[in-house]
Amino acid sequence: MDRFFSQEFCDRCGKSLKDGRIMSMYNTDCICMECKRKERENADYKTACEAEQNAVKNGNLNYHGIGLKTPKK
Repeated sequence: MDRFFSQEFCDRCGKSLKDGRIMSMYNTDCICMECKRKERENADYKTACEAEQNAVKNGNLNYHGIGLKTPKK
């Protein structure tokens, strides 16, 4: 089974993922919904989304993101 579906804690804040999980737009972190909310507030979030969409359009289904500029806690 893919680690994304089996891990128990958010890669970013360490919170339990029992209430939901999603992949970061910036990298391959599996994050909780609170971290996703915070991620959407980043100034370059739109750039990260567009880069991911372009990668998928070009057939890259394993895109690793543009990188997160703010450090993990």
